[in-house]
Amino acid sequence: MPRAERPLDLDTGPLTCFAADLRKLRETAGRPPYRTMAQKAHYSSTTLSDAAGGRTFPSLSVTLAYVEVCQGDRRAWESRWHAVAAEIAASAQGDGPAETSRQSTPYAGLSAFQPEDADRFFGRERLTDEALAKVRDHRFLAVFGPSGSGKSSLLRAGLVARARASGWPVMLFTPGPHPVEECAIRLAAVTGEAPGALMTELRDDPEALHLRIRQAMIHGTPDIDALIVADQFEEVFTLCRDRDERDAFIALLIAATTATTSRTRVVLGVRADFYAHCVQDPRLVEAMRGAQLAVGPMSSQELREAITRPARLAGCTVTGPLLAAVVADATGQPGALPLISHAMVETWRRRSGNRLTLDGYLAAGGIQHALAQTAETAYRALSPVQQSLARSLFLRLTALGDGTEDTRRRIAPDELDPGPDTAFVLESLARQRLVTLDESCVEITHEAIIRCWPRLRDWLTEDRDRLVLHRQLTDATADWEAHGRDPHAVWRGARLAAALDLAAADPGRLTSRERSFLGASRDAQAGEMAAARRRTLRLRQLVTLLTVLMVTAVTAGVLAVGSRDAAVRQRNVAIARKAAADAAEVRHRNPALAAQLNLAAYRLAATNDVRDQLMSTFATPYISRLTGHTSDVVSISFAPQSTVLATASWDGTVRLWDVGDAHHPVRLAVLNQPRRLLSVAFGQGGRVLAAASERSVRLWDVADRRAPVELSTLPVQSAAPMWVAFRPDGDIIATGHTDGATRLWDVRDPRHPRPLATLPGHTAAVTSSAFSPDGRRLATTGDTTARLWDVADPAHPRRLDVLRGHTDTVTSVAFSPDGRTVATGSWDHTARIWHIGSSPRTRPPAVLLGHVTIVWSVAFHPDGRTLASVGGSTLLWDVDDPAHPKRVSAIPGGAYQAAFSPDGRTLADSDRLLDLRDLSLGTHDDVVTSLAFAPGGRLLASASWDGTVRLWQVTGGRALWPLALLRGHTRFVRSVAFSPDGRTLVSAAEDGTVRVWDVTAPRGPRLMSVLTPDAGEVAGAGFGPGGHVLAVWAKAEAGLWDLTDPGRPRLLSRIAEGGPDVTMASFRPDGRTLVTSTGESGSLRFWDISEPRSPRELRSPLRSEPLTGGMFSPDNRTLAAVHRPDKTVWLIDIGDTGRPMKAVKAVKAGTVTRLRASGSWLYALAFSADGRRLAAGAADGRIPMWDVGGAAASVLLTGQSNPVPAVAFDPHGNTLATGGNDFTIRLWDTGLDRVAARICDRAYPRITRAEWARYFAAVDFTPPCPAT
Repeated sequence: MPRAERPLDLDTGPLTCFAADLRKLRETAGRPPYRTMAQKAHYSSTTLSDAAGGRTFPSLSVTLAYVEVCQGDRRAWESRWHAVAAEIAASAQGDGPAETSRQSTPYAGLSAFQPEDADRFFGRERLTDEALAKVRDHRFLAVFGPSGSGKSSLLRAGLVARARASGWPVMLFTPGPHPVEECAIRLAAVTGEAPGALMTELRDDPEALHLRIRQAMIHGTPDIDALIVADQFEEVFTLCRDRDERDAFIALLIAATTATTSRTRVVLGVRADFYAHCVQDPRLVEAMRGAQLAVGPMSSQELREAITRPARLAGCTVTGPLLAAVVADATGQPGALPLISHAMVETWRRRSGNRLTLDGYLAAGGIQHALAQTAETAYRALSPVQQSLARSLFLRLTALGDGTEDTRRRIAPDELDPGPDTAFVLESLARQRLVTLDESCVEITHEAIIRCWPRLRDWLTEDRDRLVLHRQLTDATADWEAHGRDPHAVWRGARLAAALDLAAADPGRLTSRERSFLGASRDAQAGEMAAARRRTLRLRQLVTLLTVLMVTAVTAGVLAVGSRDAAVRQRNVAIARKAAADAAEVRHRNPALAAQLNLAAYRLAATNDVRDQLMSTFATPYISRLTGHTSDVVSISFAPQSTVLATASWDGTVRLWDVGDAHHPVRLAVLNQPRRLLSVAFGQGGRVLAAASERSVRLWDVADRRAPVELSTLPVQSAAPMWVAFRPDGDIIATGHTDGATRLWDVRDPRHPRPLATLPGHTAAVTSSAFSPDGRRLATTGDTTARLWDVADPAHPRRLDVLRGHTDTVTSVAFSPDGRTVATGSWDHTARIWHIGSSPRTRPPAVLLGHVTIVWSVAFHPDGRTLASVGGSTLLWDVDDPAHPKRVSAIPGGAYQAAFSPDGRTLADSDRLLDLRDLSLGTHDDVVTSLAFAPGGRLLASASWDGTVRLWQVTGGRALWPLALLRGHTRFVRSVAFSPDGRTLVSAAEDGTVRVWDVTAPRGPRLMSVLTPDAGEVAGAGFGPGGHVLAVWAKAEAGLWDLTDPGRPRLLSRIAEGGPDVTMASFRPDGRTLVTSTGESGSLRFWDISEPRSPRELRSPLRSEPLTGGMFSPDNRTLAAVHRPDKTVWLIDIGDTGRPMKAVKAVKAGTVTRLRASGSWLYALAFSADGRRLAAGAADGRIPMWDVGGAAASVLLTGQSNPVPAVAFDPHGNTLATGGNDFTIRLWDTGLDRVAARICDRAYPRITRAEWARYFAAVDFTPPCPAT
């Protein structure tokens, strides 16, 4: 009979409770003898007995072995072990966490390596050499990398240290909220002058930085320049709220590097997810052209150097098992470097003599848990009051992302309330290197804390809207104090009410300064209300005195009612504007709620600004979200010939959805597995589902979508699974593993799977696999290659080819529907397309550029003409010619895996669904210069500086889908135009030609002829009303051509010869008059072309006016043109062509209608077909649209980030197409009713009462859309 266990101690400490629960688990399992357990667990019976003895804390591996033998939940016990380890560590440290000084450990932890740490900065030698070479070759360099990639350490301990060693003077700083001020302070250290005077000089003169540095370098060696390193450059977007200061700072850097006598070189360190912010500034775009450096993850060898060499310097060794574990944990983990460094610091603290061991690493929590364990230990060591202060501190130190990840936020110490508890919290967190302190600022040591500490993530997500409000309150308080506590700077109305609610709900969140600001705001509002009450009292007294005058009393009553109604209107306007602003904040994470907030705000208060935001709701394609998962969705799979989608998440669940209506997905079932899910795939016609977790691959019967049944688990292998894929016929499964091998399984009987073969070859974990459509070939990825295998006989697979070319880990692979092409994605930020026909591969792959982060996934559309690549953003490519792919759309956001539905109508990406009928955005590779709809409105043509013309299918006026790419022009294409019958398209370009295309079959356009006007760069071409006469305007002249036979165009006449350049021409709808815009300053000339062979100039009624871009209205009576000096649009009644002086009289009489826009320069104009609307593209990226026949103010459509030189209405007037300098084409609904109907059709789930109360306080619940 086995000996009874020793009774546990009578305390209730974490160790005793842990041991007691292990014993309960053993009791539940039938109390097996420890000797029997040892045979299964491969640990001695003594070790297992001690684990439940309550005297020593067992290692993680022993605990999990104990749990598995007793059939416990491994995942739950692993989390429990880490929580107990943190609790024991906290109690062992007494009053505060133990200090780990920078001098006592060879690792940097969460801090970036500094220039003085160069002697222990290892693993980035190659990248440092590359950075130095680029700095020598370019005066401007942008270094991009995701958070945690080590870019700051590269810049500081690599580039700056090397530059200083070579004698270069270096200014190293982070921009902060006032980048010009930071620059002035660093420059003052170089010049010896006062920072204040320098700051004024830098603000006022963009050349000042260049001149000051040139002056300081005048006696220096000519081949050595000053180096400016602006690390964390994204702070100019996240922390700098003064747009003028941001622009001035960028202008200083650009001017300093572009001056012909420059002695300055500039390096920017930028987080990768802020690349889009950088390319919105044309100055940065030009400066970064060819001068970028991407900081990706370390290779395995670089990781080994970074782990072992610092320890060696300190006289210690890293054991082999520890090194292997760290490298394995870090592989495939973006942003892992700070986590590795912190885990090594904690491992160092737990070293055994001079050896860093795997046990110490596991006790610290490893990469996944060490940081969270340290933060949790530090937090739990604080008193309840101090914990509340710590929570407030971390929330203040986080800048909330808008379409980007949350980032660090530096604050001044005076933003915190002074006191002993505050000081203790700061010192405690600083000792654990969770925060960094200096005299001028406090900040989180690294953004990895934001990503990896669950408690902080929970704080940031539990009430994000209140966090946004609190941040606004903090900024308003600072502004109020900066203006000497100006009473006009305090809050009133809805914002004050919301802030007071915040203060009442969580009084400890606000500092004394913020409470003072709210007090002043409340007092100011109370004073104003008291004044209003006094005015009301006086009014009542007056009414009492004049009661005999009944008419006066009635009048006073009417006024009172009017005042009340005015107050309600003002309140509603304030609430509506706040709700519209909130909608912009939540759009990226909850598009359905954002759209409904816009609509409800407009219905509450129909102000112009709220209306404009409502009209811009669909500026980017509308994305629906799948809700329910509690962690990242990392894998998805569509069932064949079905609308059923499976999503697999790190939360340990697979969820089945019916996404036949992408806007209203229906959850069908939830499948639970004990560990994080990594991959999921359907097989056997969608009846069987395979799900790979960190430990196993399970097969499920999902024939009944709402009641799945587990069938079997594949036999456990020596290496963990990473990926799973079904052969199309569903009888074979391929599983990829961490040992670099892919294994094939026979699952014809899914209850009894059996192994068939192993495919070795990859030197790192298999990251993906895919079968060809015919099932005869398999592609696998891992390391920097993709491998092709012949699996026609799955029991005897044969390697066919190795696809080499990527420079970093290959993440994904996909076959085209015809099986002749393979696409791959990689950590090197590229996707590649490989031709793999039956003959040996000789053609190099096509490289798809455009991603700024890892390309996680590639997927072909069922039609084989389109490829999606996902990484930071989701890019769609036209691969009809796989050797020359062209990007056709860019959708913000995207990660992990993407897949098209079998019917090709939906693109799924992680937890996002895009109905391709909502794909209202297309792209070129350069500026979009011109747009034109074909007569039916279902075909759109676009021209671009990339030298191409594209044809797009337009569905429902809302969706763009690429049809054809027209090549042939050798320079910028300036315009496109359709003939009235829609069968012919002309394109004009700066190569001096006009090309005539037959577009009867839009998927296969045919070149019919080429016109060469011999007049220099051609600016444009357009058809007359009958379609037989074509006007062509070029640099030196304009001309009329006969296109009766498009294959044989004939020149009819030349006009405007010898005068200023013709920039625009427009036919009058009656076909008898042509107006041309000429000259830089603008001038309109009219031509009688009733006889096209003999045109004659009419006396121009507007020759002396600075007008350009003349455009006739469809009703034949109005001319619209841009008035250059005041940036307005003139509408001029031109009457009968034979009486042009009517226009002169209209101008002189001042009866011209002037349409005002945003004050920015206006480009092309376009009338709707019925003449009721007029639209223009503006240099500020906005699109003003006027109701020409009404008195309504212009609608300002917003969404394009750069100037908009192209606008066009569809023939029905319901859709407006715009093209911009941001390389995009967008479709917009032109009517409010259509936008509202579209919101209610798309937005799901509907807004709840709780959400309404949050955004529309004091307004009755009136949801904008009916319940579904």
